[in-house]
Amino acid sequence: MSFLKKLRDKMFRSSDKITEGLDALVAPEPEIEPKAEPAPQVAPDITPEPAVETASPTPAPAPKPEPKAGILGRLMGRGPEEAKREFDDAMLESLEELLIEADMGVETALRVTANIAEGRMGKRVSVSDIKQALAAEVTRIMEPVARPMPIYAKRPQVVLVVGVNGSGKTTTIGKLASQFKAAGKTVVIAAGDTFRAAAVEQLQVWGERAGVPVLTAPEGSDPASLAFEAMTKAQESGADLLMIDTAGRLQNRADLMEELTKIVRVIRKKDPEAPHNTLLVLDATTGQNAVNQVEIFRKIADVSGLVMTKLDGTAKGGVLVALADKFGLPIHAIGVGEQIDDLAPFDPEDFAAALVGLDK
Repeated sequence: MSFLKKLRDKMFRSSDKITEGLDALVAPEPEIEPKAEPAPQVAPDITPEPAVETASPTPAPAPKPEPKAGILGRLMGRGPEEAKREFDDAMLESLEELLIEADMGVETALRVTANIAEGRMGKRVSVSDIKQALAAEVTRIMEPVARPMPIYAKRPQVVLVVGVNGSGKTTTIGKLASQFKAAGKTVVIAAGDTFRAAAVEQLQVWGERAGVPVLTAPEGSDPASLAFEAMTKAQESGADLLMIDTAGRLQNRADLMEELTKIVRVIRKKDPEAPHNTLLVLDATTGQNAVNQVEIFRKIADVSGLVMTKLDGTAKGGVLVALADKFGLPIHAIGVGEQIDDLAPFDPEDFAAALVGLDK
């Protein structure tokens, strides 16, 4: 199954919510039929008429079946032609509300709808018309940030991975390491979230599956010491990539900032330019909270790119559009499941089509 098909199939929560909203926007107001006036009462004619023999009435021909309407037509109680409605101020306001509910953010939603309305005000539009316009606008916003994680000639290339606990950070590291290994790169993983045994075990499973070494330390150990050891091993082995997992506790930002700062300071003793990438992994189900996480981690760490996970579990996929519009950070990959091929490079056109439920 192609990732595009998987994306469409698994992002049904977002696309269904937007499609249902658009259906409601375009559906015409039900017409109220005028009540029929009662017929005037006429006195019956009681004059008897002579009986006349008549032939049996010819049965009326069976009516031809009406052509079946499409799904959208049946929803609106109309024929096979798609319903249209004038694009007016009321529709514009409702469209804004719909995109805000899909977690596109107020500023982005207003900008998107304003661009869609340009040249369409007063014209009759269908659901398909709006979907195509919306997909085009989302693609326009996302194209500048759709960039794969850069691979440098520098060896080892150090990739620091940050994000709150539960965002899918550990799984993302495992998937990326496995994919890079399959592409012919040598990879080393450092299980730097030394406070969560589950995170270490999960990385070890991925390491065994991909044939990638995973360096660990006893629970509660200093993550910076582990990072230094991993840097040494990666240099000695000539590894192409060193991926370092980190803790994601935001309850005390000062401690987290200190920990990340120490990791960076220590690995720079080995390579003054490290880390070469700092990836922030975000959980799509958190909606607008993802915006807050980007703001926090940009202050704590020098975030160079984003990975969005769990797009299959939310109706809030629009938050990725808000992130692109607000921060302009590269979006390297998106995830829609637990399998290794459920993480793929970000494609703006495919994402836009899946988000609005548009067939490409």
